[in-house]
Amino acid sequence: MPKAVGIDLGTTNSVISVMEGGRPEVIVNAEGARTTPSVVAFKGDERLVGQIARRQAALNPQATIFEIKRFIGRRWDEVSQEAGRSPFKVKEGAGGSVRVDVNGKEYAPEQVSAEVLRKLVADASAKLGEKIVDVVITVPAYFDNSQREATKQAGEIAGLNVLRVINEPTAAALAYGLERKGNETVLVFDLGGGTFDVTILELGDGVFEVKSTSGDTHLGGADFDQRIVDWLATEFQKENSFDLRKDPQALQRLIEASEKAKIELSSGSETTVSLPFITFDPETRTPQHLERTLTRAKFEELTADLLRRVRHPVEQALADAKMSASDINEVILVGGSTRIPAVKRIVKDITGKEPNESVNPDEAVALGAAVQAGIIMGDSSLGDIVLVDVTPLTLGVEVKGGMIAPMITRNTTVPAKKTEIYTTAANNQPGVEINVLQGERPMASDNKSLGRFNLEGIPPMAAGRPQIEVTFDIDANGILHVTAKEKTSGKEASIRIDNTTTLDKNDVEKMVKEAEQNAAADKIRKEKVEKRNNLDSLRVQALSQIEESAGADQSAKDTLKTAADEAEEAVRSDDDTKIADAQKKLEEELRTFMTAAQQAAPAADGGGVDLGKDKKDDDVIDADFKPAD
Repeated sequence: MPKAVGIDLGTTNSVISVMEGGRPEVIVNAEGARTTPSVVAFKGDERLVGQIARRQAALNPQATIFEIKRFIGRRWDEVSQEAGRSPFKVKEGAGGSVRVDVNGKEYAPEQVSAEVLRKLVADASAKLGEKIVDVVITVPAYFDNSQREATKQAGEIAGLNVLRVINEPTAAALAYGLERKGNETVLVFDLGGGTFDVTILELGDGVFEVKSTSGDTHLGGADFDQRIVDWLATEFQKENSFDLRKDPQALQRLIEASEKAKIELSSGSETTVSLPFITFDPETRTPQHLERTLTRAKFEELTADLLRRVRHPVEQALADAKMSASDINEVILVGGSTRIPAVKRIVKDITGKEPNESVNPDEAVALGAAVQAGIIMGDSSLGDIVLVDVTPLTLGVEVKGGMIAPMITRNTTVPAKKTEIYTTAANNQPGVEINVLQGERPMASDNKSLGRFNLEGIPPMAAGRPQIEVTFDIDANGILHVTAKEKTSGKEASIRIDNTTTLDKNDVEKMVKEAEQNAAADKIRKEKVEKRNNLDSLRVQALSQIEESAGADQSAKDTLKTAADEAEEAVRSDDDTKIADAQKKLEEELRTFMTAAQQAAPAADGGGVDLGKDKKDDDVIDADFKPAD
């Protein structure tokens, strides 16, 4: 049976896992790490993903994209403030969408996320020894329809079959409760790199039922980092009259140092931020350095308002579930930012319980996603597990007076379907525009418009006579599908969706083809690099043989050294033909040299030399040479 994997597509880091022997297991990446930085860099014709992209960010800040999850499925007017904090250029695209500008070329957030997904799955396929296509991807519970749809599109662009989009706290609860018996009410507190979610679930007898969810998609570890960035930049500006945030390279270094400082303050009471040569004095051109000591108390002072913001979603989730803190049996911490001591204190203060830290906050979501993938694929080892999730936000339509008429209220169990009848407001109205909204505010303008549906061809009738049947259908991914028809005439009408917050079908197909082309080009580049590296390794081996064969003929040494020098020149030229010719010549000269050395050995020590023993598979000499008679 083909395997399906679970992916936690994170703001800061991503993780991929699979069911093995009835248990979810994290799959290490090609670098041997369990987490992969959600970072994509464009360097010439190359696309770098993960740790290799992160390492070069300080020297390539304007073409290194990170925290792209904060922009996926969003409109420009929702993220323009956050966009201004990035070293790379984020701009408004067509129809109010968000685009990243790299060297004059625009990329959608879905495209960047697809690169991370492609890297995760490629590494997993190599580790598992089979091509992986089927995936379950997690999203913050408080993601709206556009963000969920955009995440699914990112998977499609990466060439994946997205089986399900599952809420992150729900996935973490699956990982936590997989082997537990009995009934429990669990509160999952998920504070990740870019978003914050709170979900309350009831677990028991293989049923994972979400009772309520709440959150803040503009609150995460990156916001805590930003407070340190602003503090460091302001302190530096007081002394040097220069704002480091205006220099992309300096800003990138500040962001990296701030994240590191935040992490260190989780275990220590103070840390020192030291950034030598952070910039140059514009007048004297002398280097300037930044060094500041940050205490945990100062950090908590800088982030006091962020810490206060985590309280409301917890209280809202409890109220929506019609529960009190005393009804909660366990509090599960998920997301790297829950390691912040002040966050743990607030959780304990609100719930009255010591947080359960039995699950790894960085891996729990991916492990739960793997469980969900196993359920979908019919993994018999999982038994009869039932997952019952909810929609995080109210869905409705705009009605006369600019109000929202709720169709499906928040925390309704999904999948869900609801039909309502609407009518016209004027006589002989030939059509209506149905504005589909998501949010909790009473006025339509204060909520998010997911799309506008034009229903045309209504027969001439008095106001109030036409019956327009609108159906909202939320699938298991939490993605909304809307249909409409005019009932009075018995005629069905077509619906056109104009959703400017995500990519249309043609855009997705175009990006899929582009991603495939990039993958092919990346493969060619990788093969070219490997050929160059193989030749360089062979050159080093040849030089080593020259050093070790002290008694060899000098002319043979000189011949091999010449071939090695030519190989070095070919490597530097990066010319495929030269590399191939140099490889062939060096292999021949090395073989000749080693054969001569082996034949000369009896005269030197009276014994034979078996040159083929204990060789690695990738060594050039792979045959056993016998000593001469």
